[in-house]
Amino acid sequence: MESFRTELENPFVQKDIIDLEKKINDFRSGKIHDERFRSLRLARGIYGQRQPGVQMIRIKLPFGKVTFKQLLRIADIADEYASSNLHLTTRQDIQIHYVSLDRTPELWAKLEQDDITLREACGNTVRNVTSSPNAGIDPEEPFDVSPYAQAVFAYFLRNPICQEMGRKIKISFSSSDKDTAYSYIHDLGFIPKLNEKCERGFKVLFAGGLGAQPFLANAIHEFLPEDQLIPFIESVLRVFDRYGERTNRNKARLKYLVQKLGLDEVLRLVEGERIANKVKTFPIDLTCVALSNIPAAQDYPQINLNNENHYKHWFATNVVQQKQNEFYAVYVKIRVGDIKTDQARAFVNAIKPYVADEIRITQNQGLLLKYVPKNALPSLYQALIDVDLAHAGFDSVADITTCPGTDTCNLGISNSMTLAEVLEEVIYEDFPELIYEKSIKIKISGCMNSCGQHGLAEIGFHGSSVKANGKVVPAVQVMLGGGTVGDGIGRVAERVIKVPSKRAPQVLHLILNDFKANSFEEENFHRYYDRQGKDYFYQLLKPVADLTTLQNNEFVDWGHEETFETAIGVGECAGVVIDLVATLLLEAEEKLDWAKQAFENEAYADAIYHSYAVFISGAKSLLLDKGINSSTQIGVIREFETQFVESGEIYLTSSFHDIVLQINKNEPSLAFAAHYLTAAKQFLRQINEIRVIA
Repeated sequence: MESFRTELENPFVQKDIIDLEKKINDFRSGKIHDERFRSLRLARGIYGQRQPGVQMIRIKLPFGKVTFKQLLRIADIADEYASSNLHLTTRQDIQIHYVSLDRTPELWAKLEQDDITLREACGNTVRNVTSSPNAGIDPEEPFDVSPYAQAVFAYFLRNPICQEMGRKIKISFSSSDKDTAYSYIHDLGFIPKLNEKCERGFKVLFAGGLGAQPFLANAIHEFLPEDQLIPFIESVLRVFDRYGERTNRNKARLKYLVQKLGLDEVLRLVEGERIANKVKTFPIDLTCVALSNIPAAQDYPQINLNNENHYKHWFATNVVQQKQNEFYAVYVKIRVGDIKTDQARAFVNAIKPYVADEIRITQNQGLLLKYVPKNALPSLYQALIDVDLAHAGFDSVADITTCPGTDTCNLGISNSMTLAEVLEEVIYEDFPELIYEKSIKIKISGCMNSCGQHGLAEIGFHGSSVKANGKVVPAVQVMLGGGTVGDGIGRVAERVIKVPSKRAPQVLHLILNDFKANSFEEENFHRYYDRQGKDYFYQLLKPVADLTTLQNNEFVDWGHEETFETAIGVGECAGVVIDLVATLLLEAEEKLDWAKQAFENEAYADAIYHSYAVFISGAKSLLLDKGINSSTQIGVIREFETQFVESGEIYLTSSFHDIVLQINKNEPSLAFAAHYLTAAKQFLRQINEIRVIA
C-alpha cells in the first residue's frame, strides 16, 4: 500500500489518504463507531450504496471542468475499482459505483495523480462549487466566473471552518442574468455584475434550497465587490457552523437557520464574524483556471452526411456560437447521465482533433465541448455519430434530468432512471417537434429529496408510493410550474397529483397535448400554467390517478420484475455526527494537535479555529455525561455556562461564553492565536481531570 502513497507530490493530499487508510483500519477493528466513521468517509467522497458492502465514490470536479486526460483517468479507475460506468450529476460531479471500502485510499491516490480529488464531495462540508457550463464563452456574460468558482473551491478545501458543519453548503456561479446555475436554490448563489465604474462584483442569493421543503433564496446584495466574495462566504460559514442545527438533520440547512433566527439576525451575525476572518479582502487570481488548448486551424475533409435532416436538428439544438466569434460550442446529450467507460474513451479519441482540451459537465447531466471551428462542425458531428453521442434536443423537453433513484441510492422510493428513458422515448416518438422546446424542462427524482431537481422543473416527478388492494404501488408525485425566471428569481414546482409510476407516460401525453392545444402563441409554460391554474391540471390528470383500474403490471416498478416494495435505507447526503463522550474527547485531543501544528506553521487563523473546536468538543463531552444534548454549537456554549460554570463545578477566569467567543472579537494574529491555544489546552486539561475524578 505504501507505493501508491509515496507517488503523491502534495503532502496535504498524502496525509489525507494515509489518514483515510488509518480510519478504515480503526473502523474495521472497532476503534471508531460506525456512525462517526460514516461522517469521516463522507467528507472524503465515499457514500454508502443501497447494495450492502459497496460504496459510491463521488469525484469532485470544480464547476464541472475535466480535461481529456482526467476523463480517461476516471474511466480507468472505474474499470479497475468500480462498475465501468460514469454517472454525471446535477452538481457537475462524476460518480462511480460498487467500490470496496478498503480500496478507496488507493483509488483516491491514483485519481490525485491527475489532480482529481474526492475531498469534501459529500458530507457536512462545502460541496462541489458549480457554475454555468458555458462560463468563459457565454456571449451574455459580464465576465468569466470560472476563476471565482475555482478560487472558492481552493480556499475552502480542507479549511477548518467548514469540515464538520451541521450540514452541507452548496454554492453556484451563474454566467449571466439567465441564471443557468440556478442561484435561487443554493445556500449561496452568485450572478456576475458590473457597476457604473465597470468594476466586477456579484448579486448574492442567500439561503435557498430544494429538498423536501424548497426555499427560494433571498437577494441580499445587488453588488458585492469581487474582492469581498471569499471574506463574505467565510463569515457565512462561520455563522452556520456555530448556530446551525446539528441534531435534527432535516432542519440543519442554512435555509432553516434563516427561518429560525430571521434573515436580518443571520446577516447581523455574518457581519460580526468579519473581524475573525483569515482575510479581509481577497483579490481573485484571474489566471487560476488554465486556458484551453485550442486545436490548430486546419482544413477538415469534406463529410458526406448520411442524414442531412438529423444534422440540421442537431446543429439547431446542440450547437451555439461562442462570444469568441470564430468558435462554436457543442453540447452533448448523455441519456440519464450515464456513460460507459469504453464509450467515454471512444468519445475522447473522437473529439480530440476538433475541440479544446476542456470538457464541462452540465447541470442537466450532459457535456459541453468548446472552441470548435465552424468548418470542423460536420466532422465533429460525424465523430459523435460514430460513438452514438449525437442525440439532438439538448436541454429541451426531450433531455430529461434524473438521479440514480432505486438503482443505487438508499433513499430511493421508486425507479427514476428507467422512467426517464421511457419518457424521452415518448418525446422522440410522439412529440418530435418538441426537441426545439427549451422552455420546458422535465426532471425526475427517486424520492422527495430533489437530487434530480424535480422542484425546479416545469414538469417534475418524484418517487413515491400509494396503496391499493392491500398492496403497495410504485407511484410518482406530479409537480408542475417550477423553473428559472432569471437574475436570481425562480419558481418552485407545485404538487398537483400522485399517480402510479407506470402511468407517467399518460401524464406526459396529457400535459404536452394540452400545452400544444391550449397555450397561446409565444406563451411559455410558466404563463400557460399560471393562466390555467393548479386545479385545472388536477382535473386533467385525475382520471390517471384512479386506482380502481390498476393492472397487475402496475404493481411492478419501471426496470424491475419483482412486485414493488418500499425499502428505504438511511440517507447519507449530510453525514451523521455521533455524540459519544469518549469519541468527543478523542476528537478534542485530535483538534488540539491540529491547532498546535497550524500554529507552528504560522497558519494562525486555522490554529484559532481548531482551538475553538477543542472548546466545543470538550464542553459537549461533559454535557453529554449529564444527558444534555444541545443541537447547536452556540447552544453548547450556553448550556456549559449554566451547567458547569455558574453551578461552580468548573472554575474559569471569566465566563465560558466570553472565553470561547473571543474567536469573533479578535483579528487572527500570532498573539491572539497563542493566547487562545493556551486557553484551549488549559480547558481540555480541566475536562480530562473532571472525567478522571468522575
